[in-house]
Amino acid sequence: MNSIFIIAHAPLARALRECALHVFPDCASGVVAFDVQPHLPPEETLAAARIAMAQMGTDSTLVLTDVFGATPCNVAQKLVDGVNSRLITGVNLPMVLRTVCYCHEPLDALVSRAVIGGTQGVMQVAVTAPQNQTRKPHDQDLNDHQQ
Repeated sequence: MNSIFIIAHAPLARALRECALHVFPDCASGVVAFDVQPHLPPEETLAAARIAMAQMGTDSTLVLTDVFGATPCNVAQKLVDGVNSRLITGVNLPMVLRTVCYCHEPLDALVSRAVIGGTQGVMQVAVTAPQNQTRKPHDQDLNDHQQ
């Protein structure tokens, strides 16, 4: 089974972990959060993150971080080896939930599931259903078609 290591600007990593535990309380041992504090130098952050990741004790780890190019991602890039761990940036709650659901799959499959879950979780939602919207004067079609 894969472990999930979330490293993000404080307090996002811990908040994402807590949300995952709200939905999947059994996943506590497989999901670790590491909040990057704004006042710590990157070297200290990297040392602490290495310790936290080493304590996970799993064969493979999916590392999720918030913003590409920021300190959490830069630290995470130094943590992953590309063999037993992978890194995805742009973490969101749908991505975390998807990874928890499929953490038993091979690491490469989990990466794919995470990216798909993260992107499918972002969408614009209509304020009202199409059938409840007022008609515009130029509407020719009086039938509501739903897909």
